[in-house]
Parts: sequence; structure tokens; C-alpha cells
Amino acid sequence: MPLDLFSDSHLQLPDAQLELHAQWLDPLTADAWLHQLLAQTPWQQPQVRLYGRVHPVPRLVAWYGDEDAAYRYSGLQHRPLPWTPLLAQIRQRLQATVGQALNGVLLNYYRDGNDSMGWHSDDEAELGANPVIVSLNLGGARRFDLRRKGQSRIEHSLRLEHGSLLVMAGPTQHYWQHQVAKTRRPCAPRLNLTFRLIRSTA
Repeated sequence: MPLDLFSDSHLQLPDAQLELHAQWLDPLTADAWLHQLLAQTPWQQPQVRLYGRVHPVPRLVAWYGDEDAAYRYSGLQHRPLPWTPLLAQIRQRLQATVGQALNGVLLNYYRDGNDSMGWHSDDEAELGANPVIVSLNLGGARRFDLRRKGQSRIEHSLRLEHGSLLVMAGPTQHYWQHQVAKTRRPCAPRLNLTFRLIRSTA
């Protein structure tokens, strides 16, 4: 995978601002957080309507945040669950790392290689003009693909490992899309936490 695109954790990508911290968490802490979050989270599998048909989202999800941090994505309005002590602790550490307030987190649970996230940008209006998306990865490693908006070719792929942190900021969401594709390769369950700042409840 093209991790040599990074210099001092920064991805050299035009019209984007990305940082990868490959070992942000030590393995023992990453293991503990993974096990606690998988056990404590009330997972849901929402359904979305595509081309007139209803499909279950191909992963399990949960949305936590401040009371006013409602979030709309994939055509669904999500009301936040209250912060747990562990998620509040993780948020505090991440805010210290990125230097910005974060008031919501989307948890995505990829049970195996059949679970996935389709191409998208985190560009909802309530995230503001240049959102900071802070993505903490726990569990099995998965490939994270990037492509230019309007293009079909994958330009870059990263392997997001257990305990790694990927930060997307600046104009990234204006010009780039990302996905976690299905894979036939055996892979352990993966938990991804994407923290963000909801600037309005539109």
C-alpha cells in the first residue's frame, strides 16, 4: 500500500489535507477500547432507499454526541445517544491531538469482509465548509480508498491498522471521495469511530 505518500504523517495529496498516525494507540489500549465498545454499543442496522428499493446498510452503526448534535446522512436523521464514559475519554484525547472541539462520533462496525462503506464525501451542510473528520480505527485492518470527485479510478489506497488515526481536514471533502470496499480476503471484525463537529442541526 502507498504509505510512502506520507512525509512526517502528512499525505502528499493535491487539494487535500490528510494525516495518518499509524500507531496513535498502543496495542493494549486499542484492544481494551475495541472490546469495551463492541460489548457496550447498542448497534443498529438502518435501511436506506436506493432506486425505489429498501436495503439494509452493509454494516452496524451507532451515533453518539452532545444533545444538540443531530446528524443527517444517507437520507436518515440521527439523534445522538449520550456520551459513555469511554467515548468521552476518547473524545478528550482526540481533541487534544487535533486541537479542535468534537461534538459527535459515528461508530461503524464492519463484522467481516462483506460489510462496507460506499463512495462518499463527508460534506453535509452541518459539518461546515472545511470539516475536520477524525477517524480512529480498531480491530481488523481494512483498505481505505480515495478517488477524485467525478472520477471512477482509485488514486490512492491506505491500509488502516488497529490503533491508527486518520485525520481529514481542509478542502479534502470538496475534492475527494473515500470508501471501504467489500473484500473476499479473510479479515477480523473492524470498528471505526469518526469524530466530527456538528455546527448546526439543520
